Amino acid sequence: MNSPAESRAKVETPKGALFFMIGAVLFLWVLEIIDFVISRILNPFGNTEVLDQFGIHSWEPLGLLGIPFAPFLHAGFGHLAANSLPLLVLGFLILVGRGGSWRLLITTAFSVLFSGLFAWFLTPAHHVIVGASGVVFGWLVYLILRGVFAREVRSIIVSVVVLVVYGGVLWGVMPSVGSNVSWQAHLGGAIGGGLAAWYMHSRAKKKAQLV
Repeated sequence: MNSPAESRAKVETPKGALFFMIGAVLFLWVLEIIDFVISRILNPFGNTEVLDQFGIHSWEPLGLLGIPFAPFLHAGFGHLAANSLPLLVLGFLILVGRGGSWRLLITTAFSVLFSGLFAWFLTPAHHVIVGASGVVFGWLVYLILRGVFAREVRSIIVSVVVLVVYGGVLWGVMPSVGSNVSWQAHLGGAIGGGLAAWYMHSRAKKKAQLV
C-alpha cells in the first residue's frame, strides 16, 4: 500500500495528473447524469434539476451552505461540457510537478470560497448558482500569476501559453445584463486564484529565507 507521500508523487507525474483530472471530470459527468435521471423521474415535465437545489442560494443565510457543493453541480450537460476541457487542461497544468497536489488543493479551496461568496453576495436575491466556472477562473488566474511571481522560465512559459489560449475567457469577470452566466462567480474565482498564487509565493519565499 502506498504512503500518502508516494500517492501524491504519482499523481504529480504527467501520466498521474492526466488520469486524475480525467477521473475528476468523469465524476462530474456521472453526477450530472444521476441528477438528470432523478429529476426526470421526480418531475418528468420540469426543467429544474433536483441536485441543483444544493447550490448557492443568493442572499439566503442557509444558501451559503451551497458554496462547497456548487462546483460539482451544473445546469445541464451543455453547461458541464463548456467547463470540462478547461478543467481538464488547467487542472493538469497545476497538478503536474513536485508539490502540484498541494497547489491544486490550495488554489481550488481559495477559488471555491471566493467564487461562492461573490456569487452569494453580488447576485440578486432568490437565484441559485451552480457550476465549476468559478474554479476554472481561479485556476486560470493562478497559472498566469504563478509565472509572474516565480520568475522561472518554465512557469513563465506556461503562463504565456495559458494567457494566449484562455486569456479571452477573462472577459467573463465583467458584469453582464440579461445573462445566465454568473460573472459574480467568475470574478470571485479569479480573485481567489490570484490570492492563492500570492499566498503560495509568499510562503515559499519565507521558507527560502529561513534556509
